Amino acid sequence: MVKPLAVLVFALASACAPVTRQASDASASTSPPSNWADSVLASMTLREKAAQMVWPTVLGDYTSLDSPQWKRVTREITQDKVGGYTVSVGSPTEIAAKLNAMQRLSDVPLLVGADLEFGAGFRARGGYFVPNAIDLGGAVLFPTQMALGATRDTALAYEQGRVTATEGRALGIHIAYAPILDVNNNAANPVINVRSYGEDPILDGRLGASFIRGLQEHGMLATGKHFPGHGDTSVNSHLALPVVSVSRERLDSLELVPFRAAIAAGVGAMMSFHGVMPALDSTGVPGTLSREVLTGLLREEMGFGGVIFSDAMDMRGVLDQFGAKEATKRAVAAGADVLIQPLDVTATIDAIVEGVSENRYTEARLDAAVRRLLTVKQRMGLDRNRFVPLDSVRAVVGDSSNLAVAREIADRSIVLVKDVFSQIPLRPLPDARVVSITVARRADLAAGTAFNAELRRRFPGLRTVFVPADDIAGSLARMQSAAASADLTIIGSYVGQGWDATTVGAPQEFVDFVEGLSAGDAKPIVVAFGNPYLLSQIPTVPTYLIAWSGAPVSQVAAARALLGEIPITGRLPITIGPYTAGSAIIKRPPAGPP
Repeated sequence: MVKPLAVLVFALASACAPVTRQASDASASTSPPSNWADSVLASMTLREKAAQMVWPTVLGDYTSLDSPQWKRVTREITQDKVGGYTVSVGSPTEIAAKLNAMQRLSDVPLLVGADLEFGAGFRARGGYFVPNAIDLGGAVLFPTQMALGATRDTALAYEQGRVTATEGRALGIHIAYAPILDVNNNAANPVINVRSYGEDPILDGRLGASFIRGLQEHGMLATGKHFPGHGDTSVNSHLALPVVSVSRERLDSLELVPFRAAIAAGVGAMMSFHGVMPALDSTGVPGTLSREVLTGLLREEMGFGGVIFSDAMDMRGVLDQFGAKEATKRAVAAGADVLIQPLDVTATIDAIVEGVSENRYTEARLDAAVRRLLTVKQRMGLDRNRFVPLDSVRAVVGDSSNLAVAREIADRSIVLVKDVFSQIPLRPLPDARVVSITVARRADLAAGTAFNAELRRRFPGLRTVFVPADDIAGSLARMQSAAASADLTIIGSYVGQGWDATTVGAPQEFVDFVEGLSAGDAKPIVVAFGNPYLLSQIPTVPTYLIAWSGAPVSQVAAARALLGEIPITGRLPITIGPYTAGSAIIKRPPAGPP
């Protein structure tokens, strides 16, 4: 059985307490030495210590025992002796069963992390069965972090942390790579965007700290990312190396503010930024590979004593400049304790060992990192029981009370930015010809499904049109025809940070279509389920509503807000052109029956 909750709360509160003294390679730790952690460390060879610091990624999918994928995992655990994994997408029960099987293979318990930015459902869902698009269910999927920013409610942030930890631990996941503490003050950011709480560093810090407490007080380690700040970039670090050329004073007053709040809240881990900040390190290396950033600033100046994760080591932000082998050695020398998602597991372990023989760092530096990891494993009770009960997954994951938290966040996050003709709430006209145009990537099977189902309750004759985001030009005639035959056109944009991975801008054909409708008598309504900054490209649209996320709960909330069934009380956590952070149009449901 999993450790009792009260024990986990106490244990993690100790493990994640911030360290205020300066930290050295040999002594830095999340807690005082422990018998189990020290005894395991003492039994390890140099290569086994290095392996504890290397965490591959594994899908949470079904794999047979003789499949190439499972053979690879078996080799990584039994031969390379890796210390942990990042688990990616899969159904809840399959993730839990697979992680249990992986734990059985390992001599030392594995730590498992996952990108749970928007709850366990961000990774642990069954997906959709095609061609019918049947939702196979899963863990609770929350709206994006910027939705929480729109609510400004720290209690809801805490509750999201609580639910995420409860569901994640039931699956065998111990560490959430969340919250994102980047301050998104750059509307052209193609990688952070709605993943951030917003552009106000104080609000971001308050919400982040509350999420951290909710997560860690319920048994899961939180990871603040991407230190020292990925918000003011217009380059995707997955594809290239971003540079943030601002002063140290600006960093202190903006980027570093949420990270300081997280450390004060006892955050147990931090993840690095694959980007250059000349004000912190003038050599031009990304923060992940900079001793000035990870050790000088984070450990010594800011007093952080927890685990330092690199961002994924297969990203171009670290590979292009030095290559995988040299980047590995530089990351360890800089102060990283764990290297996630390396290109080659065995070669990465070998490179860490080689760095010791080359005097790039000492074995004591590895000891400090491994002691931190072993201490976290012990404080989570993995030295006594590393498995999760599979028959309990369905009793915890996706529970209706957990889903209610996600629904409340979605309901209270809706922001009405513009409503020139006071169209909201929509009039109850059963015979009205209403068309809902969904613009989304082809693979987004959920886009528009819940939203249109809610609208159809009020407008039985609702017509729906799906437009692939990569073929706006080819779909233009269908869009124009649908809008021309309708009394009301609602356009839902589900495209996230941008129409591609490098830019946030919508194609000109889409802009021209919306602007053309707005110039006539159509009075279209645009609902942003993806990039909220879209309004800057279509400033003449008369009604603009932001739902922040294409999650089902956000789709339902947006429809109910349009129909006047819930109040619209969210406020902008960002600035969009002339609409400053904090502004909004507040709407209350009309009195009496709809």
